[in-house]
Amino acid sequence: MKSSITSCLWDVLWWACSPVVLVFLLPFVILFFLYLSVLFLHLYKRKNELKEAYSHKLWQCARKMLATVWDAHATIWHGYELHGLENIPDSGPALIVYYHGAIPIDYYYFLAKVIILKGRTCHSVADRILFKMPGFKLLLEVFSVIHGPREECVQALREGHLLGISPGGVREAMFSDHTYQLQWGNRTGFAQVAIDSGAPIIPMFTQNVREGFRSLGTLRFFRWVYERFRVPLAPVYGGFPVKFHTFLGSPIPYDPNLTATELAEKVQQALQALIKEHQKIPGSIIRALLERFLHTAQPAPNVHPSLKED
Repeated sequence: MKSSITSCLWDVLWWACSPVVLVFLLPFVILFFLYLSVLFLHLYKRKNELKEAYSHKLWQCARKMLATVWDAHATIWHGYELHGLENIPDSGPALIVYYHGAIPIDYYYFLAKVIILKGRTCHSVADRILFKMPGFKLLLEVFSVIHGPREECVQALREGHLLGISPGGVREAMFSDHTYQLQWGNRTGFAQVAIDSGAPIIPMFTQNVREGFRSLGTLRFFRWVYERFRVPLAPVYGGFPVKFHTFLGSPIPYDPNLTATELAEKVQQALQALIKEHQKIPGSIIRALLERFLHTAQPAPNVHPSLKED
């Protein structure tokens, strides 16, 4: 009898805890897909090793194949839609500045769309921690990911490439929340890159990106660890199939009369305007799920400050 009661209690505990466990495991699915992409690239390279292994044409085919797979994932899981693609030039440079979610899955989807619809590869600036991920070297090389020295960014734009960067970076990923506050501090390096290269800046924001994945970085312990050791240990949870809309704002043209500080402020205001227009704040996971499955219209400008966090 006692054994039966104990077994019953364990069953109840398991069913109570399994949703919590699941939301912390789902983010690893994205990591799994990334490693599948790495595996594909290595197999592709091996198959074509008698050719010029790093020729542009060779990897162009591989990028398009992977982009198609990621685009399918975006459509199936998040009903992903990209708005304002006409703001991305068919040729020539542009600096895409985006809000960084807890996991930048929306940016991966954006890269896939640009490859498929524009036939262009958008170079990207990523945190150094990504370059320390085992097995990621080939993936980063094929998709033109750099760790961000200013000279290298300027060079990429002067060569006519697209370049994506999030001034908030890891800090924004960890410490921003469902209120969608930018975490840029006094960063102006991206603006100086645009000035030095003469490239326009295109702001980008994805609606509900914080409802797809959320971070526990706002907890005092994880913030202290990051500020003290610069180690991003905050757990990420979610993987919810919420509706994603990515919006590309109007290009901010090169203006030689603006300083880096002034341009950074102008870009920040443009990105905040996109957030205000397209994101109800605070974000709601339930509402975002309804938008995904009930196909409700895109939310009107933010008029719901009284909504509470899920």
